[in-house]
Amino acid sequence: MTRGNVKPAKSKVKTRGEKAPPSTTKIGTQEQETNSVEKIIDKYQSDKSALIQILLEIQKENRWLPRDTLTVVSKKLDVPLSQVYRVATFYKAFSLIPQGRHLFTVCMGTACHVRGSPRLLDRVEDTLKIKPEETSKDQKFTLETVNCLGCCALGPVMVVDGEYHSNPPSKELEALVAACD
Repeated sequence: MTRGNVKPAKSKVKTRGEKAPPSTTKIGTQEQETNSVEKIIDKYQSDKSALIQILLEIQKENRWLPRDTLTVVSKKLDVPLSQVYRVATFYKAFSLIPQGRHLFTVCMGTACHVRGSPRLLDRVEDTLKIKPEETSKDQKFTLETVNCLGCCALGPVMVVDGEYHSNPPSKELEALVAACD
């Protein structure tokens, strides 16, 4: 085949005046998020030693830690971005992906496992229509599993938005989901 017969690939480059597709992971506008983050940082007087507390407050407000937000934190605290990421990825309390408004956590520890947590997890998956470590498309629910919730006598146990439930049957689980509006 000669060079003259090869068609150039169509370019996906955005031209002037053309808008980029809307992002599905953005929550609020960049300006709103930056102002909110700066207020949280100012509350701690830009103290580097308050990094974890600052990230916790941002996480509580946004339900996740977007990359742009971590960059703002890094610059405002004068801390390397790699250090901010190290903290954000070390602790399970932080998420670098969007989380749902309602968190369902199923214990998969040994005591809960032998008492039926795999079946409980199956019921929760069927009800929410998502798998562990996923968030529903409408950003309403996030499902996660943990190794222990520290209440083995209740096993199998799950937590919905901070409220503990011991092996809820399917009907009760459906009521819990319906109440999450």
